[in-house]
Amino acid sequence: MKLKTILLAGLLAVGVSTTAQAATYDIDDKGAHAFIQFKVSHLGYSWLLGRFNTFDGTFNYDEKNPNASSVQVVIDTNSVDSNHALRDKHLRSKDFLMTGRYPEAKFVSTSFTENGNDIEIKGKFTLHGVTKDIVLQGKHIGAGKDPWGGYRRGFEAWTTIKMKDYGFLMDLGPLSQEVKLYFSIEGIRQ
Repeated sequence: MKLKTILLAGLLAVGVSTTAQAATYDIDDKGAHAFIQFKVSHLGYSWLLGRFNTFDGTFNYDEKNPNASSVQVVIDTNSVDSNHALRDKHLRSKDFLMTGRYPEAKFVSTSFTENGNDIEIKGKFTLHGVTKDIVLQGKHIGAGKDPWGGYRRGFEAWTTIKMKDYGFLMDLGPLSQEVKLYFSIEGIRQ
């Protein structure tokens, strides 16, 4: 199951509907027009920022019925990148992501609500072998033709998760218990 069919963290859109108006979009991870990033306090003294370089997913979106939208994303946890090789090795270890045992994180939406440009996506997020319900808050950025004859649609969304909810062993103190996740997603209509 190579990343392409499963999920996103969040965020996008669209429908399980099979009407003529519904469209399926592949997340543009190859063209580097999509990002999954994280931010966590380092002991309360600074912020550790990072991203996942490898992920894939799809979303469905029906302009006539946006609330029928859905999204799926798969994240390669081994692709964690905090711009520091030794720290990344530690993040892949048993203290954090345990990438040897849990090579993927997944998000599968269960509902999508659009109100103007604001969106709320509820779904199941699996990380470190644990699946929890999460809510992504975000924005529908826009949609239209691209210079190469395709059609694109973009969203951004964010949420905060607690490390203890996902069974992480490392405790960095009370100010480092939460991880902020940010998804910037651009999809190409299929």
